[in-house]
Amino acid sequence: MKIIRSNGSGVWAAEEIVSQDGDTAILTYAIRLYHWRGALSLSELAQVGPANPSGCKFCVPVDEVQVFNILEILSVAPEAEGIIKGIKPWRP
Repeated sequence: MKIIRSNGSGVWAAEEIVSQDGDTAILTYAIRLYHWRGALSLSELAQVGPANPSGCKFCVPVDEVQVFNILEILSVAPEAEGIIKGIKPWRP
């Protein structure tokens, strides 16, 4: 899993980056990370996951998305991946 920060479409957690051309990439099984609690930075989120999963607002996963203006790509540690994948999509 990777966490991708972009200028414009926000932060994504993706199972795979299937292709990348400069600052544009196609992601599969991608979850938009709208809001998280319990991690100060994306680096911390990628390494240990959110300490407060119930305070997170993650969107419904999409099968594939093309993201433009990528600023940062982080590898996600296995423990953090399990926490991120375990968070149910937020509903108002």
